[in-house]
Amino acid sequence: MGLHFILEHLDESGTYISLGQQLVKLGKFTSNSHTPSTGAPQGCVLSPLLFSLYTNDCTSTDPSVKLLKFADNTTVIGLIQDSDESAYRQEVEQLAAWCSLNNLELNTLKTVEMIVDFRRNTTALPPLTIMNSTVPTVASFRFLGTTISQDRKWDTHIESTVKKAQQRLYFLRQLRKFNLPQELLTHFYSVVIESVLCTSITVWFGSATKSDIRRLQRTVQTAERIIGAPLPTFQELYTSRVRKRAQKITLGPSHPGLLLSELMQSGRRYRAARNENSFFPQAIYFLNS
Repeated sequence: MGLHFILEHLDESGTYISLGQQLVKLGKFTSNSHTPSTGAPQGCVLSPLLFSLYTNDCTSTDPSVKLLKFADNTTVIGLIQDSDESAYRQEVEQLAAWCSLNNLELNTLKTVEMIVDFRRNTTALPPLTIMNSTVPTVASFRFLGTTISQDRKWDTHIESTVKKAQQRLYFLRQLRKFNLPQELLTHFYSVVIESVLCTSITVWFGSATKSDIRRLQRTVQTAERIIGAPLPTFQELYTSRVRKRAQKITLGPSHPGLLLSELMQSGRRYRAARNENSFFPQAIYFLNS
């Protein structure tokens, strides 16, 4: 009833849900008009809010299982202890039941399971089943544009990133042939190529191998030769972005990562953390320096 009330309140002016007739016009061609009965206008600023309200009760009830939602992507993360998967599998079943109850289709063909286990002696786990479909177990998967591997190495992600950036270098070369000024070429590099190279850089760069970093830097050096001007190195990009994100976390009292970067009693330095090459220890290092 709460969601229905909000929708009615939003539509008091009769302009949001009562969309009227819509049509598509392309050049001299015009489609037939259609009156939509559900949904929201494309690009409407209220759409993310309404979707968040709609999926608000899709949560995990077990503290050992986390449910991450980003638009229509949902990820279930379970901590398995003493080979007890009951809580994890129960949450997966509840997610499937929630989707069915709310008229949402869970695409099992795009659903995969990845197991991260660094124990010396590992045991094979029974396959996960969702709606009578067996979920395949993979060694890596793409999560919001970043390839995550079960061995916590980033060579697969970096290889894919370098390939994308090299493809975009072709367009930079073409623009150089048209004698565009360095300022525009640098701007194109920053928007089209650097943005690809630096996707989630604060997550993986600290754990990247030296050979992977050299591969990334060679792409930057190629762009420098094309443009004819110096560009920021990967270390500089990483440092600046970690500092920027770390400062946002320390200034946000409600940020869940604040506890991992709290000040010591002296008030001068930040507490240390495990996994030296991950984001939070690196962020603490840069904030302390």
